[in-house]
Amino acid sequence: MLRLEGLNVSYGHVHALKGVSLELSDGELVSLLGPNGAGKSTTLMAISGIVRPSSGSIAYDGVELAGMDPREIVEMGIIQAPEGRRIFGGLSVAENLRMGAVRRKDKRSFKSDLEEVFALFPILEKRQRQAGGTLSGGEQQMLAIGRALLAKPRILMLDEPSLGLAPLVVKEIFEVIEGLHSRGVTILLVEQNAKAAIAVSDRCVLLETGTVALSGTKAELAGNPEVERIYLSRAEGGASHDAT
Repeated sequence: MLRLEGLNVSYGHVHALKGVSLELSDGELVSLLGPNGAGKSTTLMAISGIVRPSSGSIAYDGVELAGMDPREIVEMGIIQAPEGRRIFGGLSVAENLRMGAVRRKDKRSFKSDLEEVFALFPILEKRQRQAGGTLSGGEQQMLAIGRALLAKPRILMLDEPSLGLAPLVVKEIFEVIEGLHSRGVTILLVEQNAKAAIAVSDRCVLLETGTVALSGTKAELAGNPEVERIYLSRAEGGASHDAT
């Protein structure tokens, strides 16, 4: 379904991705793990067309995405819920959700899809008239995921959905992710919470300073000391100038 081969991305003199390769099959949940500066978010932005790779391939169902306009990529069904949520704070919850469906061609099913989002996140139904910027961090994350779902993704890319949230909210978000996966939604998850991400994934890819350090099933990575080493060594080494 989605295949990255030898992907290289640079920001000026910073080489953020160095030959990254990974695959995502239909119905899979693959987690892209790694500490800050590993290149996780850069990978998603390259897939979305927000940043242009200097070399390498991003193929989706045999179609090359590298160099394609982000709007075209969205219309192909590759939808990203970005890091930091990036909702429209001045718009209501209902208006934010409708923004997710702006480029949809099947407008007739919007109402039933909206009801499914409200079933996943009942608080959003209660907050429909409330400005998005007044929601709690956890509610804003629910809104960002709900908005992405209303774009009818063939691939749902989630960038750090647990970032900055209380443990109980993190648990709720990961239960929703697991539920979407069980329904057959194809998900590429970027997450620093390695333990939680591995638990819900089919496969994981661990990045270290822009390269693939490890990849495998959750059974192969759960408890792997190399995962802990990469996270700890990165923390001890301090902040990096690489993109996340």
